[in-house]
This record gives sequence, structure tokens and C-alpha cells, in this order.
Amino acid sequence: MPTPGAVLTVGTLGQASLRALLERLGIELVSVADGAAIPGSFWGDEEAGLLGDRLYVRADTPVHSALHEAGHYVCMDADRRAGLDTNAGGDYDEENAVCYWQILAADALAGMDRQRMCADMDAWGYTFRLGSAAAWFAEDAEDARLWLIDAGVLAPDGRTLRYTLRS
Repeated sequence: MPTPGAVLTVGTLGQASLRALLERLGIELVSVADGAAIPGSFWGDEEAGLLGDRLYVRADTPVHSALHEAGHYVCMDADRRAGLDTNAGGDYDEENAVCYWQILAADALAGMDRQRMCADMDAWGYTFRLGSAAAWFAEDAEDARLWLIDAGVLAPDGRTLRYTLRS
């Protein structure tokens, strides 16, 4: 894991813009006390957790983790969403789509943007064939972009978030 301060956390960002984004998607942001276990966290530690339509975070939760888990919620179908408890599941194509979505969604947060999201993903250890999240996003993510358009999560331009969930 990166050293503290290497990635932007929910506590540093503040919750207002994250909460506003998630509310538009039908996701409730739930704060967890410092040091407490995060309900629904698949990875444990400071990683965000998902239970139903609730996204759990602590102040030390990385913003990339919060958006990644929110991206799974957005990208999964209604049947999976209905039974969501900790493990978002999904296949390889969905995982790529989630990574693409979280990079785009970063622009919706005050104090975060695509460049910072990509840097934080790299710092945390996400791996991409081209060596970085930014290179993957710019040069190798066409399949993820098309997946999101086909799912109705992105507008046909492939760069604009739709505030709808996959059905």
C-alpha cells in the first residue's frame, strides 16, 4: 500500500461533492468512525464497502476506492444490485468498465479530476498493460468505453456520465 498522503482520501476531499454524485445515482454515502471496521468492505482496512445501495467510507478511505465501488454499483444489473452484500462480483469486462467510469466520475468531484484519479490508481497499485491508468484510459480502453455506452451508463459520446443505472 502507498504511504499515507499518497492518495486523496475522503477526509481530505470532504464529502459534499461525493455525496452529491452518489445521491444522483441512488447511492447513500455512510460515514464510519475512524478506526472502525467498514461494513461491506471486500478488501478491509480503509477500502470502501458496499451493502445494498449504501457506500460506506471512513475519513481515510481513498477517493478512488469510493468511486470504484460506486462504479460497480452503477455497472451491475438490477438483480445483482438487489442482493449486493460486500462482493460486487462482475467479470473482466465489467471491471474494466468500472475503472473507466471511476476516472470519468472523478471530474464530478470538487478537488479531484481524471489526472489525479489516474495518479492515485497507479500509486495504489492498479495495473494496466500500458503501464499506467492514464495511458490505458487514453489509448487502450475502447472496449470499456463501449461497454459503458451499451449499458446506458455513458452517453453515446463515451465521455459524459449518465446518472442512470444499468438495468
